[in-house]
Amino acid sequence: MLRFLTRRVLGAIIILLLITIVTYCLFFVLPADPARLACGKNCSNPDLVAAIHHRMGLDLPIYQQYWDYMKGIFVGRTMPDGQNCAAPCFGFSFANDTAIWPLLKDRYPTTFSLAVGGSAAFLIIGVGLGMLSAWQQGKTFDRVASSVSLIGNSVQIYFIGPLAIALFADNLGWFDHGHDPTWTSDPIGSLNGLVLPCLVMSVIFWSNYSRQTRSLMVEQLSEDHIRTARAKGMGSKYVFYRYALRGAAASIITIFGIDLGSVFGGAIITEYTFGLHGLGNLAVNAVGQRDLPLEMAVMIFSASAIVIFNIVVDAAYAIIDPRIRLS
Repeated sequence: MLRFLTRRVLGAIIILLLITIVTYCLFFVLPADPARLACGKNCSNPDLVAAIHHRMGLDLPIYQQYWDYMKGIFVGRTMPDGQNCAAPCFGFSFANDTAIWPLLKDRYPTTFSLAVGGSAAFLIIGVGLGMLSAWQQGKTFDRVASSVSLIGNSVQIYFIGPLAIALFADNLGWFDHGHDPTWTSDPIGSLNGLVLPCLVMSVIFWSNYSRQTRSLMVEQLSEDHIRTARAKGMGSKYVFYRYALRGAAASIITIFGIDLGSVFGGAIITEYTFGLHGLGNLAVNAVGQRDLPLEMAVMIFSASAIVIFNIVVDAAYAIIDPRIRLS
């Protein structure tokens, strides 16, 4: 198990390193001059542009800039203009010349809460509905659940989000419109403010997981070891949960690991739909303001979170399936 996780961690470090290199290089191949973006549209003084280049460290070789950037993330750095940037340092925003890390630290709890809550919702609803459909294979519940899953998989967050707000928040008053969580001061209010966004984000995911789980469970129930267990007199429910569900769980976890990137993508759209102030909203504003350092920081930060979550999923996969860790 330790060797398995060690390989995964080393692979994750290499992936993150490649992501930072590619992202940082894209920063320099864009046609826009970062110095002109920083000083505004009316920046036409060559001396001012050169001064901004020096203040931002853009007059250094690209490999030196990359080394300083990566060193700043781990140990901090002193910017060329003399500003001290404590670790983890992702630089300063073009829009307001403020440190980027406090912005990420302030926005990430909203995105993390939405991603975790949405994931829990679509796993519980999707896997549960798929299990019931497999148990009631060919019956009315199975046909209705399959139809509902197909409809849910066809809709989009930006379509059902406003409808859910109008119905469940404005008309019925069951949920809040959605607001940023403040877990330390108001955990109950934070939970209530995230229920509707998490449920809306989960729709397109649990629809897929319902169909996937049903297919996997039906396949498992037709295996020889399942028939052998039933022939030995084991109860149907025991066989269903002890053997069939455990056999399907490994594939479900694998699919979940692949979908982690999509979960963060869904969180970005959901944040914008419900007016939440997370990383997605921050990234959209950064694109609109052409704030390249902020865009790059959000990219690296989000990629790091996805890679870390994938390691956790791999660990869970190894726990469920001993063949993985023993290989």
